[in-house]
Amino acid sequence: MTINAHIAANLTEIRSRIARAAHEHGRGPHDVTLVAVSKTHPADAVAAAINAGQLVFGENRVQEAQAKFPDLKAAHPTLELHLIGPLQSNKVREAVALFDVIETLDREKLARALADEMEKQKRRPALFIQVNTGEEPQKAGINPSAVDDFVKLCHDELQLPVIGLMCIPPHHQHPAPHFALLREMARRNGFGCLSMGMSGDYETAIAFGATHVRIGTAIFGQR
Repeated sequence: MTINAHIAANLTEIRSRIARAAHEHGRGPHDVTLVAVSKTHPADAVAAAINAGQLVFGENRVQEAQAKFPDLKAAHPTLELHLIGPLQSNKVREAVALFDVIETLDREKLARALADEMEKQKRRPALFIQVNTGEEPQKAGINPSAVDDFVKLCHDELQLPVIGLMCIPPHHQHPAPHFALLREMARRNGFGCLSMGMSGDYETAIAFGATHVRIGTAIFGQR
């Protein structure tokens, strides 16, 4: 099987499972956006996914995305690129210029840097606040107890275009309680978007209201 056929078949299967999971919980298939995580995969693999109708992609690193996506975005103007990995403050200028959505807003310094850069570039990528639902010391994200105050800072003072919350549950714990926690924090703060769920747990995430699922391995295979 060619790479095009393999990726197309994987996308067909995943879309079917997303639609089935959404239907089981009273939602439509278009209520869930599939973010194809193309990190470490070559531009040819991304092109194969585009040929199969996929136009929303996620990358972990600004530098890798810069090498891969400008030509693809020029050729496909409706392509939407999400940053799903940590954003260093010294990469904010490049990130604002390239990405359409930044899912990893996780600290005040970064929020202020994004606000300044968006003003300079007159470009406003949508933002998700990353929440460290497991309060893991080695993981990025705002602790749950600080989310409400951080949302107020981002909205009221900095007027950032925050549209939702994102989380990556601890790999050794069942994800459902973490998805439920993120859903409650989003509801409390008036957000309609929830980025949660990856290749191994996206159907569970959809059951808890995910609007964006980030899937890489099940589409592109092992890296």
